[in-house]
Amino acid sequence: MFSRSSAAATIAGISVVVLAAIAQPPGRGGGSRFSQPDPINFDDHAGWQSMFDGATLKGWDGSPDVWRVENGAIVGESSQEKPAGTTYIIWQGGEPKNFELKAEIKLEGTNANSGIQYRSARVAPGQIQGGPTPNPKFAKWNLKGYQADFDFANRYSGQLYEQGTSRGIIAWRGQVVRAEQGKQPRLLSTLGDSDALKEYIKVGDWNQMHIIARGNMLLHMLNGHAMAIFIDDDPTMAAAQGVIGLQIEGGGNVKVSFRNLWMKNL
Repeated sequence: MFSRSSAAATIAGISVVVLAAIAQPPGRGGGSRFSQPDPINFDDHAGWQSMFDGATLKGWDGSPDVWRVENGAIVGESSQEKPAGTTYIIWQGGEPKNFELKAEIKLEGTNANSGIQYRSARVAPGQIQGGPTPNPKFAKWNLKGYQADFDFANRYSGQLYEQGTSRGIIAWRGQVVRAEQGKQPRLLSTLGDSDALKEYIKVGDWNQMHIIARGNMLLHMLNGHAMAIFIDDDPTMAAAQGVIGLQIEGGGNVKVSFRNLWMKNL
């Protein structure tokens, strides 16, 4: 025979179990089959292809007046005496479709502007729409197409810019944007405040850039933070594959550097 105190304890015990079950449903919490994903590891290159040997420009095509290897990095330099204008060095390893690309990038010079072109195409000067006029001396290396943008002032760093076309800036930093045929690109969501995201980007130092292109979805990340996502559902403009290039742009004395370039086909 239970006393009132033991009955109350039993009922209280049952209540505790029920409340615990509600607070921690089966399959979650202690002993759970769920777990957090592994932490970001930018240096994990298992299954990736190296795009740069760290010592030569083998496998790359760009003007030797602009591009060289220095301290294990691909370097482009422009000066008032020898202006490069807007030009590129182009990877000769193919025209990837679905892929991931990792690289480290650093800019020097207050007017320095750069970025990584992908799913891009070589074009003649007359085929370029919008943007700065390329240096005719380097017309052989003109490109148009998607760009993961990066600039010294971090006004544009992380955004998706379409070089050489009428669309220009499509997904600004902090935006998820979709383009559809015959419509103005539409903001679907935000990843965060542009100025807040800018705080993750290092000025005048090395930054880790990570690009994922899968189908019509394009994702830009810098230093482990998503910066822009673009869904290109406009069949008249979307590019399914193309070349990869590194850009230098900007007046005055500017220097762009890239190292640790890796590619993985998806």
